[in-house]
Amino acid sequence: MFDWASLIKSGPCYIGILNCTPDSFSDGGQFVEPTAALHQALRLVEDGAKVIDVGAESTRPGARPTSEAEEWSRIEKILPVLRHELPAQTLLSIDTRHASTARRALDLGVAILNDVTGFSDSKMLHLLCDKSIGAIAMRSTVVNNTFSMPPYADPRSDISGKFDELFSLSARLQAASVNPQQCLMDMGFGFGTTYREDAALWDQLIYHKTELAWPHSRFCIGISRKRLLAWRSEQPDLPPEQRDALTREAVSILLSEGYRFFRVHAVPRYP
Repeated sequence: MFDWASLIKSGPCYIGILNCTPDSFSDGGQFVEPTAALHQALRLVEDGAKVIDVGAESTRPGARPTSEAEEWSRIEKILPVLRHELPAQTLLSIDTRHASTARRALDLGVAILNDVTGFSDSKMLHLLCDKSIGAIAMRSTVVNNTFSMPPYADPRSDISGKFDELFSLSARLQAASVNPQQCLMDMGFGFGTTYREDAALWDQLIYHKTELAWPHSRFCIGISRKRLLAWRSEQPDLPPEQRDALTREAVSILLSEGYRFFRVHAVPRYP
């Protein structure tokens, strides 16, 4: 049985992001070829990543969804290389919302499914009947076949709906007998959220963690390079690729609050 706890016995678990896409928000186009993807994965592992999360569909705000065929064509040549060249103890994760992609990836040695739609597709959820498979389930919003992009500084947004989505996600997972041992929950920073909503989600993690829809020790924090960090530091125009220092500061705060799972573009280093 998959157990996330096994990955934090010696410290936090960093899940390294490997975007094999031409249009991701901070590193699109850099790792679409197997050699470049492998070099980046090895760098992440050397820096301390225990999981490499491979994605072939950009989920940046406003991105158009990628077809299953195109998604698979981007990663079918990369996954075997990673599995063969990375250390045996490094786990592979696939960032996908397509059941066919997930099944093929599992056949190639992937151990974890990361679904930005929270396993809303019953075919994806059914795959988790196999308790040897780990999962990351995100609260997110897809509108009109596009990953939603609300006005980021809209002060009138209603944050209660985002918390309702988290509790609905929790209920759906538990109804399918998926538990926190097997599955991490992701707040979905930047997914269909305004700045005010992202700030409220952050405050929930820090000040109200006992009221979360899932045990706080089983949340995967995906705040790396997100725009919230730039706004909080009063640098709203800071480009994503220059936000690693802000990510490091945010992770440090969350570590002190008991969070142990972080999805990052660069593994933070501390003195």
